[in-house]
Amino acid sequence: MTRKNLDRATLAALPFMLALLVDLVLYLTVKDRLPDRLAAHFDAGGHPDRYVGHAAYLLALGPVLLVLGALWAFVAVNGKVYGRAHRWFHAGGFAIAAFLGYLLIAVLLVNVDVPGGGPAESFPLRHLAAALGAGAVAGAVGLALSRLVPAPKAPRRDPAGRARIALADGEVAGWVRGIGAWWPPAAVLLFLAAGVVVGREQSWFIGTPLLLLALAAAAFCRPHVTVDRRGLTVSGLLPRPRVRVPLERMEGADSRRVNALCEYGGWGYRVRPERSGVITRSGEAIVISLTSGREFAVTVDDSATGAALLNTLLDRQRTGR
Repeated sequence: MTRKNLDRATLAALPFMLALLVDLVLYLTVKDRLPDRLAAHFDAGGHPDRYVGHAAYLLALGPVLLVLGALWAFVAVNGKVYGRAHRWFHAGGFAIAAFLGYLLIAVLLVNVDVPGGGPAESFPLRHLAAALGAGAVAGAVGLALSRLVPAPKAPRRDPAGRARIALADGEVAGWVRGIGAWWPPAAVLLFLAAGVVVGREQSWFIGTPLLLLALAAAAFCRPHVTVDRRGLTVSGLLPRPRVRVPLERMEGADSRRVNALCEYGGWGYRVRPERSGVITRSGEAIVISLTSGREFAVTVDDSATGAALLNTLLDRQRTGR
């Protein structure tokens, strides 16, 4: 690992390690004033509905913060986080660490010196507001500290070196490819089942949005990509929703492999500080450089053909042919 990557990994993991250290020190300080079982989970009204022993609390505390710290460090080194994305990535890590760290501290505080020696009987909602405030302050600190570590430089691409498809004058071409992925249909079934169960067991006020989400996911569960004279379009089974990037917004297109987790933070329609895209898996993708300086990507097989056709259509538009 290079010195720069070590600095990025250290800064990314630092807030989670600090949160873990502070929480452990506080636990050791107040351990003798805590009941044998702690109220550790609370409902929307702040009333406890789950209790854990000291060992379970520590087993939840350590792994959660350690795993998040390791994940942030891994993405900082391998995630291709450039420019503003680098600064906001570290700010987000500090904010999340402070938010979770404060909530874990608050769980201890509400259980300290409870009359009768039992667990906490309520969780004041002011602690949630304080956790949000701590996250905001820590995020600002992370944003400032990120300037001490140089951001990775985005690779430069030579526009003239991008692949093209030879077309005769007046020849019209288009390209369509389906995006195959197993998880969108599974997500539809999951949302549908969750909506029915929550609606019947809890409230249809909560269950109905899950059913609507299942309907929206169903309309987009078998997306396909189209490249033609209008640009690039990602659409599903219905005319809406869809995503279209017109040629006027493009600088050029490339075919390359992307990592869903490291580069986009997950799967689905993703928006990051320097990039966005429809990401159904890790693998080859059409990556479009936009005139705004951002990137738009869509993971699809045979992405080299789609990218090459986009570059040809862009050349035609620029020359007016």
